[in-house]
Amino acid sequence: MRVIESNLIANLYTIMKKLLLSAALLLSVFVLRAQQKDEGNVVKVGDMVPDFKVQMFDGKEVNISDLRGKVVLVNFWATWCPSCIQELAVVQKEIIDRFKDKEFVFLPISREDPYEKIAAFRKDRGHNFPMGMDPNRKIYSKFATVTIPRNYVVNKEGKIVYMEKGYTKELLNEMVREIEKLLQ
Repeated sequence: MRVIESNLIANLYTIMKKLLLSAALLLSVFVLRAQQKDEGNVVKVGDMVPDFKVQMFDGKEVNISDLRGKVVLVNFWATWCPSCIQELAVVQKEIIDRFKDKEFVFLPISREDPYEKIAAFRKDRGHNFPMGMDPNRKIYSKFATVTIPRNYVVNKEGKIVYMEKGYTKELLNEMVREIEKLLQ
């Protein structure tokens, strides 16, 4: 009787291992598909950049269609976002200065921050580059639904050719390489 019980337990253990392994494999497939889909994006690579006008911090207005013929980096950020703060701390050197004599525009757009908050942020951080304001998410909602920072590289014809969310030095370097390719 003990031999039968022992065999039964061994068989149950083998079946449980196979079930757990199958469940883990199935979960991995779902996670990979979700990452590839990135449900937070409204646009995708290959789409034309959505049409918008953005009020700049200095009072001027920029129309994205007026920037055709230039490579544009549209960057969505917020004053409260730690990753955005890290990214904005390096864009002067890594993006703006690097491409200053090229047909390139860096267009950072603050999501949901009022003018006063952006003014304090600029003063505290020492930023003096142009910044757009999207206090009601009207522009952001044409690109995505969640998560910042988000970056969209738009080619000279107005097509989105690269996009990313979040900030790491590696992501920034990858984006810089994409911009360099477009400016060659």
